[in-house]
Parts: sequence; C-alpha cells; structure tokens
Amino acid sequence: MRGPASVVMMTDPIADMLTRVRNAQSVGKSTVVVPSSKLKHAVAELLAREGWLARVEVRPASGASAAGRTELVLTLRYHSRGTPVITNIRRVSRPGRRVYVTHGAIPRVRRGLGTVVLSTPQGLLTNAEARARGIGGEVICEIY
Repeated sequence: MRGPASVVMMTDPIADMLTRVRNAQSVGKSTVVVPSSKLKHAVAELLAREGWLARVEVRPASGASAAGRTELVLTLRYHSRGTPVITNIRRVSRPGRRVYVTHGAIPRVRRGLGTVVLSTPQGLLTNAEARARGIGGEVICEIY
C-alpha cells in the first residue's frame, strides 16, 4: 500500500498521456489533465493542430507537492451525436521496443484518414508532413 509520500515512477509518460485520453473519452469527459513535459506538450499541440483535440492549455499544477510544475489540460472533441472524434489511439514506439522508419516506409493509417506522429530531426511531424519533406524518424503513435 502506498503512503502519501510515495512516488510512482513512470517508464512511458507518452503512453500514460494517450491512455488518459482514451479513458476520458470512453466515459465522455470533456477535458483530461496530464502532467506536462516538452514532448507531451508537442504531441498534444500536433494532435490539436490536426483536429483530434479541441484545445491544449498549460497551467500551473495544483496540489501541495506541485511547486513549480505545470500540467496540460486537453480538451477533447466529440461529434455532434456525442461519439468521440478519436476512435483509436495507440503508442507504437515504446521504451522496450523502439520503432524507426525511413521516409519510404512511413505507415498510412486507415488509408490516410488517420495520423501517425513521428519524431524526426526536424521535430514532431505527422506522416504526411514527414513524407512531403522526405524524412523518417521514430513512430511515436498512431491515431484514427
């Protein structure tokens, strides 16, 4: 049993963020709060730019042990009939199994209807942007 002073070490913060989004949408939440990092913020901004999330906000973390920390507030999108815009969101490259692709092997999700997020030497890009620039990288996640 954990006490109030215990800290849970997380090995894959991106997978945690994606799981929080998936879980929040499954119960119909409008927002989800995740601890902030530069990579998580960049992934969230890319998903918002592509239309998978409505908005991304950064705010100071609340709580006694949150001195100087920030958190991301992700506003989720739903269709007019109440179904989530995100059907599936999946972590591809994990700490135990990294997945890298060349520009010719960048995957397409749902015949181009989904998005693949790639970490490239030019920053985080979607599969379409990376293919247009002719660069590959690490496959962070796929969403449709």
